[in-house]
Amino acid sequence: MSVDDIRTFGPGQGTQFVPEWGDDASANWSESEWRSFGDPEGEYFGGGWEGEPGTLLCDPYPYDEVCIMISGRVALIDLDGNRREFASGDAFFVPKSFRGTWETVEPSKKYFIALPGSCS
Repeated sequence: MSVDDIRTFGPGQGTQFVPEWGDDASANWSESEWRSFGDPEGEYFGGGWEGEPGTLLCDPYPYDEVCIMISGRVALIDLDGNRREFASGDAFFVPKSFRGTWETVEPSKKYFIALPGSCS
């Protein structure tokens, strides 16, 4: 390994991936992931994310995820209606066991690391 193996990441860098959510997403839901690194077995991946206002039901959340907001504002609302908002500069962890709604309140960007194989 050398410095050539070091990856930069963020929205617009890496390989664009647009998840398909079906009926769990509101009609106006729009997002893109920019996957910049990960292991071949899919145990983790990360990069940048950008989304437009809308909602997505996560029942349950698809993986453990570390998020660092770059811009905008998002909210997570659990099935009991409890709400937490995160804005530019906030860092947070969403466990795979979370059940509720992701709301992109305003156009947003974040760095993320997803840990699909982790235990809840």
